[in-house]
Amino acid sequence: MALQTAKRDLRKRMRETLSALSNASIVQQCWFYLPPVERITTNAVLTGVATSKFLSLAEYQNAKSIAVYLSMPSGELSTRSIVQDAFQRGKDVYIPYIHTVDKVSVMDMLALESLTEFESLHPDKWGIPSLQATQIPGRRDCFSGKGLDLVVMPGMSFDSNFRRLGHGKGYYDHFLKRYSQWSSKMPFLVALSLQEQLLAEDIPVMEHDWLIDAIVVGDGRYLDRRS
Repeated sequence: MALQTAKRDLRKRMRETLSALSNASIVQQCWFYLPPVERITTNAVLTGVATSKFLSLAEYQNAKSIAVYLSMPSGELSTRSIVQDAFQRGKDVYIPYIHTVDKVSVMDMLALESLTEFESLHPDKWGIPSLQATQIPGRRDCFSGKGLDLVVMPGMSFDSNFRRLGHGKGYYDHFLKRYSQWSSKMPFLVALSLQEQLLAEDIPVMEHDWLIDAIVVGDGRYLDRRS
């Protein structure tokens, strides 16, 4: 009970911190492309530290299949350019899809078919680009192929001991437990963190909470659990 209370209090504090951040501050820490016409005329690409670092990781460059969260309009680093880059490199891209199985809410990772499909996704009630129920039948999930090489992990906060505080639904922890039962080879788990999300204090965790393998931070830091 004490851990649950500590998690709840930290989530409240992080919601206040993240809601106070300006979009300009977040954009500065991530990567985005100029519109095509402007890019052609200026031959410039604006890059932010976090995504540029992520795209340089050997684990990402060597991955054939990745799962990546699609970001909210505010309060977290954007993954838009990661999806774009992954398709340009010919990778298989999977995104979260939450649905109900036997009255239980479950997250699966379902395949995006193309960059065009990604660009056509409609936002859900949180503003997250999402697949619609009508688009699901017949769609591949990550368990129907060779699995995943890398997962881009969201979170409300992280610490230097590679603990992660999620949004409280447990979707990623439950998904990773299922994955570990399906395969003995786990994907590389990389968190994208705003500077404000990487805490000096220890994040309270429970036994079922998964540690992440690496953290890419918006100020240029890179933390690797294997180091």
